[in-house]
Amino acid sequence: MTKRLSAYSDSFGGFAMRVIRGKSALVTGAASGIGRAIALRLAAEGARVYLVDINAVGLTKAVAEVKQRGVEALGRLCDVSDSRQVSGAVQHLLDQWGGVDILVNNAGITYYGVTPRMSAEHWDRLLAINLHAPIQFTRELLPTLMSRDEAHVLNVASICGLVGLGRVAAYTTSKFALVGFSESLRAELCRNGLGVTALCPGLVDTNLFTAAPLGIDRSKKRQPPSWLLTTPERVADRAIRAIYRNQGLVVIQPYARFLHLAKRLAPAVLDLGNRFRRRKDRIAPPTGPADAERRAA
Repeated sequence: MTKRLSAYSDSFGGFAMRVIRGKSALVTGAASGIGRAIALRLAAEGARVYLVDINAVGLTKAVAEVKQRGVEALGRLCDVSDSRQVSGAVQHLLDQWGGVDILVNNAGITYYGVTPRMSAEHWDRLLAINLHAPIQFTRELLPTLMSRDEAHVLNVASICGLVGLGRVAAYTTSKFALVGFSESLRAELCRNGLGVTALCPGLVDTNLFTAAPLGIDRSKKRQPPSWLLTTPERVADRAIRAIYRNQGLVVIQPYARFLHLAKRLAPAVLDLGNRFRRRKDRIAPPTGPADAERRAA
């Protein structure tokens, strides 16, 4: 009891996870990028890992890499935009392992282009993957998470979940909502011993932008400058530390922390910068709703 109270007081808002070894974890979007890196770090800490992804080849490789760390691993091919497939993956996990201690909602996509040129189909799929799927995984796994002495939900959001940026309106919308969901869930269930973290990295060296559909206003894929990028492995290291410490909000990279601070302390400065962008960046309205939908899809 004394140790448990100590773990609670050290985490400032919930029970810290003292040990990951022997725990069970589910990671979405685990075939590549941040998801793969977190799955491997959890395995290195001694957790068995259930990996979920739509990429069959990458998933098979990631499962093999996790097993090389000496822990059990299972892979599940799943399009998380399909609620039936999400429920199927959750049920399969429960049938195999009986429950889970750590849930990592990482799967995500983006869209780069101006909002008037984004189709309804793009909006629906992005919100289904980035927001509805994490909510569904969390909701369906909450009974098993809350039954454990130590459990944690890690939602991989973004600096775009704290600061609104242009040409990624749908992505920003989904990440703001994910940060809010994490904060509310933490406030509600911290007294039950459930830890919740919203992980907000800046730009990361993954295929997020290169795999994104483009708006009609863009002619080529957007690749952020290399000096702004961090590696998935560094994000994974920070994620593991956040789980151990039960940190509610983690912002990674100095410039991301600067943007977050500027948004909180001097939002007018950011707003002014957006207003004085070059005139050529002004966006012409579409000729009509139907035309915008047809051209952007």
